[in-house]
Amino acid sequence: MTPQGQRGKVAPTFLLLVPSVLLISFLLVAPYGYMVPVSFCKPGQISGYEKAFTLANYAKALGDSYYLRIMMWTLVYSIGTTLGCLLLGYPVAYYLARTRTKWKGLLMIGILSPLLVGVVIRCYGWMVLLADNGLVNSLLGRLGIGPFKLMYNPFGVMLALVHINLPFMILTLTGSIQTIDPVLEEAAQSLGASPRRTFFSVTLPMSLPGVYSGTLLVFLQVVSAYAIPVLLGGFQVMMTPILVVQQVIDIFNWPFGSALAIVLFIVSGLIIWLYTRAMNRLMRGLA
Repeated sequence: MTPQGQRGKVAPTFLLLVPSVLLISFLLVAPYGYMVPVSFCKPGQISGYEKAFTLANYAKALGDSYYLRIMMWTLVYSIGTTLGCLLLGYPVAYYLARTRTKWKGLLMIGILSPLLVGVVIRCYGWMVLLADNGLVNSLLGRLGIGPFKLMYNPFGVMLALVHINLPFMILTLTGSIQTIDPVLEEAAQSLGASPRRTFFSVTLPMSLPGVYSGTLLVFLQVVSAYAIPVLLGGFQVMMTPILVVQQVIDIFNWPFGSALAIVLFIVSGLIIWLYTRAMNRLMRGLA
């Protein structure tokens, strides 16, 4: 193919990226491009901010133990939910990737079906189940157990976060495990490796790209979660996104809300960068 033909083939391919680039720029780059200068302004009396340069918002976000503690717990909830989804999702994903049952399609539909229901609706479903006089406590009461406080605490919030994000983890892991040739596992076992050793020596290392993608996807969704902690936590379980909304909508302090959002963005980005480097090093070492 001539260089002119190659350029003609690349051009249409590049044009296919234009809608995605424009959408990402509109939904992500533009809002942060607006928040960065606002975060260095002062709160306004009439509008959301006054154009006067100050570092007070960042000093407050990074120097006040209250906001630092909430950010720490936000990261704890995010990492804990991600690990929970990984531990629960990997066995299910492995079964889906290896099973030959005729019910596999129905199992996939069952996993995907919660995604057809909005997050808020699913939260209300959990509220019906976990309320003090809800279904779970009613059943436990008949057994002479409880009642237990299942809502407005970290348990209820993380339970709902795991449930809502688990399908994304399962689907990501299933696709990764399906790319592993079962012959490799059979060969390892034929050479005397136990099922446990086969899993840790063959299956898990080769599925690490899926583990990385799934954990990253879940972490990003949880660290920015708002509706779930509000509904299941009842403002008893605070996360940084809740503080951002309170500052911007309720208190009308756009600069401080922007500063909190940017600090969370930077901290999350640093964690993702370190995690990416560690996973790349691990995958290269196992290759």
